[in-house]
Amino acid sequence: MRKPAALALLLAFACGVCHAQDLSPRAYVITPVHSNSVLLTYSFQDGNIDTGGAVPITGASATLNIPIFTYYHSFSFFGRSANFNGSLAYGVGNFRGTVADAEKRAYRSGLLDTTFRISVNLMGGPAMPYSEFVKWRQKKLLGISLRVVAPSGQYDPTKLVNLGSNRWAFKPELGYSQRWGHWLLDGYAGAWFYTKNPEFFSENQFFPGIRSQTQNPIGSLEGHLSYDFTGRRWVSIDGNFWYGGQTSLNGIQNPVTLQRSSRVGVTGALPITRHQSIKASFSTGAYISYGGDYKNVSVAWQYSWIGLPFSKNN
Repeated sequence: MRKPAALALLLAFACGVCHAQDLSPRAYVITPVHSNSVLLTYSFQDGNIDTGGAVPITGASATLNIPIFTYYHSFSFFGRSANFNGSLAYGVGNFRGTVADAEKRAYRSGLLDTTFRISVNLMGGPAMPYSEFVKWRQKKLLGISLRVVAPSGQYDPTKLVNLGSNRWAFKPELGYSQRWGHWLLDGYAGAWFYTKNPEFFSENQFFPGIRSQTQNPIGSLEGHLSYDFTGRRWVSIDGNFWYGGQTSLNGIQNPVTLQRSSRVGVTGALPITRHQSIKASFSTGAYISYGGDYKNVSVAWQYSWIGLPFSKNN
């Protein structure tokens, strides 16, 4: 296989592991002070990779299996409801594509980048103990959050396909939530900002030197309409849209990498005991201009309690 063809195949695979634009209903709904949750999630992604004609490759696709551990804790921030969560994920991926009538495959297994998020309510959600929270009824909520992705995942600068990104990412976001009886409407607006990857596909047989990659910010809008049944059961219709993210290599921008994409999905939650619940979701690409066009199925088990972190007093 000639070097240009090999590079094209690797580039297509790299598109498949770009940061996903997830769907998160009820992200700004508040909980009592000192609420804690541990979540174990299994996410399965499978789909095609759209390179926008940037490379001579056909049939590019990828399959990813991702178990995720998440811890959540709520607290009071100057009298306002606030919360923090952190997630650690492990990915196993298989990537394939056809170049010059020859099918090529790649396999990756390792840690993904660690994710942290802190959220603070600005309107409608004072910090409350459980005894007050059970009497409170949501109307309008307005909150802000900051999500941080740390470069802790598997990364080898000599390879183009990696589960880690070798850079920091930050997403400030404004979130709104309003309830009408059993109905809940959520809307978020935010933007991703990325630091430089100082070693992008460098010091290998194709590029003996060190190369850097930068990426423009990505603006995003997200919306959810959910319905509450009795007994803490609910279901949500989800959708989002994002724009931007052109990448530059050693200062030279590639216009083909501009993202104008959207995903739609559905999420449901079902309690199984006082402390435990199950949440399942499905999403797919509504319109993908560049990158991975995946179907995503995830199932999460959640254990919740109220008290100081890692205590189980309630």
